[in-house]
Amino acid sequence: MKKLIKGILEFRSQLTPEYRDVFAKLALGQSPDALLIACSDSRVVPNLFASADPGDLFVLRNVGNLVPSCDCHDGKVMNAESEAAALDFALQKLNVDDIIICGHSECGAVQALLQGRDALESHPLKSWLKHGDESREANVSELIFDDKILPHNKASQKNVLNQIANLKTYPLVRERIASGKLFLHAWWFDIATADLYNFDESQKCFVLFDDVQAKRIVERLARADLELPHKSSKK
Repeated sequence: MKKLIKGILEFRSQLTPEYRDVFAKLALGQSPDALLIACSDSRVVPNLFASADPGDLFVLRNVGNLVPSCDCHDGKVMNAESEAAALDFALQKLNVDDIIICGHSECGAVQALLQGRDALESHPLKSWLKHGDESREANVSELIFDDKILPHNKASQKNVLNQIANLKTYPLVRERIASGKLFLHAWWFDIATADLYNFDESQKCFVLFDDVQAKRIVERLARADLELPHKSSKK
């Protein structure tokens, strides 16, 4: 806590007039670029590796970057209220165009899944991690792994794609994807190297987020904008 308190004081003392203006404008409302769903792991700092400013990201963090699949009855979501609420707010109120799920290496949640949830003493954690059960089997045809990656990190990458699949069980997500108004992105952060990877569907693997990969993503999004001439741009 001492470090956090010291950091708060430094933030106050070093806050420039320009940044105060930024926060003053943000107090009137927000228009983030994306909803980012990440793990609660303290070593993963999305705003840092994405060089994001205040107001750029609407962030949902939980143990294992999990998105429970939608259980609907008469159009109402019956479980996963927190995650469903974040999705609903991001899409209906903030009108985000992109949703990112970001997993990471050395994920404790994934390692617990591989060891078996029954070994966990905490009932809340054991119950929550059931939403990642499918990630225990990493040898799947739709994903090509780097041979150098350890088994638990392969499972972590698979977990990101499983959560993308779970996102698509939400009717509002499916509707916006079908209309070209929403794009889903799968990211994976390697803590040891501080490298970020993006899942490239054409290559069926996570690819280092370099200039080439960034250009491909931007071009794909630009083509989508051309196909939707009436789509409003936020930036």
